[in-house]
Amino acid sequence: MVKSEKNYAVAVILSSIFGVFGIQHFYLGRYVLGFLDLGLSISGIIYLANGHVLESTICFGADILHTIWVTVELFIGKFKDGNGHVVCYPGQKLQKDFE
Repeated sequence: MVKSEKNYAVAVILSSIFGVFGIQHFYLGRYVLGFLDLGLSISGIIYLANGHVLESTICFGADILHTIWVTVELFIGKFKDGNGHVVCYPGQKLQKDFE
């Protein structure tokens, strides 16, 4: 396992504050997940603006659950950036993978 060059604190703050928009994914180089989160947010807003509460709730619910999952993985030092490197919390020691 290799340590990511991305800043842990920045990733956690972006995920905690702007996570539903996928900003942390763009910062970490995980663009597909970033566009997925952004798309879910925009879809939820559009559905809500057009009075489709159920569809909006589903979009926002999925987006929020995904954001919580990513934030927890960041907190425990298990989340990887776009290059497959672990975004380590301060003082985290990486274990070697044995294949």
